[in-house]
This record gives sequence, structure tokens and C-alpha cells, in this order.
Amino acid sequence: MTSSASPGTATGGVMVGGALMTPNKDIVDNAVGSADHTTLVAAVKAAGLVETLKGAGPFTVFAPSNSAFDKLPAGTVNSLVTPAMKPTLTKILTYHVVPGRLTAATLTNGQVLTTVEGEQLTVMKSGSSVMLKDAKGGMSTVTIPDVISSNGVTHVVDSVLMPAK
Repeated sequence: MTSSASPGTATGGVMVGGALMTPNKDIVDNAVGSADHTTLVAAVKAAGLVETLKGAGPFTVFAPSNSAFDKLPAGTVNSLVTPAMKPTLTKILTYHVVPGRLTAATLTNGQVLTTVEGEQLTVMKSGSSVMLKDAKGGMSTVTIPDVISSNGVTHVVDSVLMPAK
């Protein structure tokens, strides 16, 4: 696909995980279609955040792919989706959500974003490449920017971001 438009501005939407993400669907409905986000969708359901992320927003979601979750130590994901770990899972997931509709073009190098969880992420931008630095110093790269939904924008990231606490 050769197009000068950014992926999210394409009229029909953008392909993520083998599915077309379209602006007429909300963040959750788009994510459910992605074969690359089954872990994230299961985690959002386990944390009870489906209704929140189907809400009016707008939200900016930094959505870890399945391979991002696979980078976590063995057993971490299975542990996090248990009822006893719901508060921790909710904290991690809401650390990936920022109020507002922030496209890659509006993110600036050094910008500090306050997440729904309450802690901060720092934007590291070089040209069209966008990375996020979490509270523990971990880095995550945006691999698919600007997936536009009816209630916000999603940026696919290659690592799970971790809050300090």
C-alpha cells in the first residue's frame, strides 16, 4: 500500500491484525477484530473496562500487541487475568489510556502525558517515529499509529508500559 496519507486518515480505515479498523466503530469494537490484540481484549474484559472504553471518550489508547504481552515474564499474563489480580491489571491497562484524541502528528518530543491511571508517560519522537517511556524507564515503540475510532484513537505499541507503583 503506497499512500501519502497517514494510516488513520484513510477513508476506509487501517488494517490491524488482519482486520479493518474503521472510524465508525468504538475502540473496543475495533480491537476485538484484531488477531494481534486477543490478549489485550481478554485483559480489558478481565479488568471490567469494556464499558469504559466503549464510552464517549475521547480516549487515546496505546494498545500492546500480543507479542508485547509475550515479552513479559512467563506466567505474568495468566496471573494478571485472575480475579485476585484485577486491581493490578486495571492499573496497568489504565496506564495505557490518556484522555483526549492524540494523533501521532499532535504528539511532540518530550511531551508528558498523564494517563487515566494517574502516572505519566513521556513521548520520545524522532521524525515520524514515536516511542513512549514509562514510569520505570521502559520503552515502547508505536508500530501502527492513528487507528481512528468513533471515541478516540489507538496507537499499537510493541511493549507493555508499566506504571511505577
